[in-house]
Amino acid sequence: MNTHTSPLRIGVLSDTHLPNTSDAQIFLLDLVDSALAPLDMLFHAGDLVAPDLLTVFASYPVHVVRGNMDPVTPDVPLKKIIKVGGFTIGMMHGWGPPWGLEERVLAEFSSVSLDCLVFGHSHRPVCHRRDGILFFNPGSATDRRGMAAHTVGVLEISDNIRGMIIPLD
Repeated sequence: MNTHTSPLRIGVLSDTHLPNTSDAQIFLLDLVDSALAPLDMLFHAGDLVAPDLLTVFASYPVHVVRGNMDPVTPDVPLKKIIKVGGFTIGMMHGWGPPWGLEERVLAEFSSVSLDCLVFGHSHRPVCHRRDGILFFNPGSATDRRGMAAHTVGVLEISDNIRGMIIPLD
């Protein structure tokens, strides 16, 4: 378990769908510096769309997975297992309709004992526990698809792991 006095903070994004432009870079930097700050690490759960935008996050350790709208890039996996603060986090974008998404993604990690499952794809924010696993989808900062707000997320890790959905508007 983590013995830090203050929690480790991980900013979580997904489904940003941004082109690699200076406006997109400014938008992402603003998210990190305002809505998500302070951060120790950053996760992007797919559909970044322009992989070169990852350079915006160069000052943080970054973990990213490929979404269905992302180009195939050898250094961006479809799924990833991240060990941080004594916890095991599985991350995968997801696919298919929103109903059953959690079950489909969880099945991809059936051989691993997860503490948290980070996913995207639906643009619907999710933060709940089931069977001891924190299911976490930050929603989308750019395309809310009928949700009440554009959203991002933060995971805090100390002696436990907890998630927060942050509305942007």
